[in-house]
Amino acid sequence: MAKEYILAIDNGTQSVRALIFDLRGNLVYKTRVILEPYYSREPGWAEQDADYYWKSLCQACQMLWQESPVPKDAIAGVTITTQRSTLINVDKEGRPLRPAMVWLDQRRTNGLKPVGGLWGLAFKVSGMAETVAYLQAEAESNWIKTHQPEIWDKTYKFLFLSGYLTYCLTGRFVDSVGCQVGYVPFDYKKKRWASSWNWKWQVTQVESHMLPELVDPAGLMGQVTRRAAEETGIPEGLPVIAAAADKACEVIGAGCLQPHIGCLSYGTTATINTTQYKYVEAIPLIPPYPSPVPNAYTLEIQIYRGYWMVSWFKDQFAHFEKQIAAERGVETETIIEELLYKVPPGSMGLILQPYWSPGIKVPGPEAKGAVIGFGDVHNRAHLYRAILEGLAYALREGKEREEKRSGINITELRVAGGGSQSNAAMQITADIFGLPTARPHIYETSGLGAAIDAAVGLKLHPDFKTAVAEMTRIGQFFEPDWTTHKIYDQLYKRVYKKMYDRLKPLYEEIRSITGYPTRVGE
Repeated sequence: MAKEYILAIDNGTQSVRALIFDLRGNLVYKTRVILEPYYSREPGWAEQDADYYWKSLCQACQMLWQESPVPKDAIAGVTITTQRSTLINVDKEGRPLRPAMVWLDQRRTNGLKPVGGLWGLAFKVSGMAETVAYLQAEAESNWIKTHQPEIWDKTYKFLFLSGYLTYCLTGRFVDSVGCQVGYVPFDYKKKRWASSWNWKWQVTQVESHMLPELVDPAGLMGQVTRRAAEETGIPEGLPVIAAAADKACEVIGAGCLQPHIGCLSYGTTATINTTQYKYVEAIPLIPPYPSPVPNAYTLEIQIYRGYWMVSWFKDQFAHFEKQIAAERGVETETIIEELLYKVPPGSMGLILQPYWSPGIKVPGPEAKGAVIGFGDVHNRAHLYRAILEGLAYALREGKEREEKRSGINITELRVAGGGSQSNAAMQITADIFGLPTARPHIYETSGLGAAIDAAVGLKLHPDFKTAVAEMTRIGQFFEPDWTTHKIYDQLYKRVYKKMYDRLKPLYEEIRSITGYPTRVGE
């Protein structure tokens, strides 16, 4: 039988999916195992047992073979994409030494020795010393080395979740270049481990022998071992092809191979990404991330906990809608969406700025979320619409920053992630940006992006241009309503863009009084 199908495994924050794609980008079959995102032993901690991820992956794959119409011998290869910045310490046998530190973890390590020498002087002169200190405090490696030195001393490899799952599949300590997003000494410009003299080694305290071998996206990372085959049902010897992190895979899975096409991700973290073919930092010292395309970068602006606000709203204010959804047998979001149509564009002046978590530079570390314009006409429907509008305003601001830094205008949009399934959210996006906005033909865009890497790596498509053209397409277009856009454009330019600068002094006062967010070094 011809091997014309690809198995893509997508281990996200909320679930792990086993996905079979054909070479036209059709999702032939899918299984899904819901994940408990994390547990928290202390306030702000977010951890999960590393073995839980592997067992969940095995469960998803075993379900797939039981249900899928595609026989195993038609699968050409397997590829993995995962949540970013979830880190795991393992010993020489690949056994986890402690729970994985999930990307949502908020612990910090203060009081560390600042970067010294010429690098330290350069950061002081350039005004970047606080940014570097922030990165140092956020690095998971520093917390483990400081608070669990016995774990750090036993650590043979310090892996992202992608590297850990690759080891479980292949028995090799290897990971994709495209998955290196986090606080490790990685050179994002050259897309390799940093040179020995680079300041990132001081900041993270990671040693070179603790890092895995790197393989470019679409490269061969190994073959499925007998043990992995027994546990997952994936055929032994099947090639494992390097992909990239889930956000990056979403970009090409949504068809955004050229820098004039912006990819919005409406997920737990909301982002705007573009594929760039030159190294551009949208914010100084915050690099573009590796693309699933080996010769490209993914330029990204993120709104941390972006569409998390939708979940927050559902938990806090949508008990009635939850009840109706249960009675009708539909998702709660389907009922909540009806609220959006009860409120006019602009939410009658209710404007929200979604800075739920402090930033490094934009917004600054003192930033907080804000809602202004409340009046006695407003209710929870207005607040819900204001949340979606605020996220779109913030991402439009990110678009303008990317355009300024790259010199390339974004002329059309694709939207991926859970929020893309809402027609109302899609129309709000088109109206706020004033750009044609499209939903890809498939929801599983991160898995599809990984499958595109595998298709190129396995020579099933000759190159990325062909693979993206063959495997991605538009599902539905949303054209801007120009009357509505005019309202949004005025609110964005005359109100939203001025909010942060006007409120920043007050945020700083709140920080000085309450101590939140804490300053680096305190």
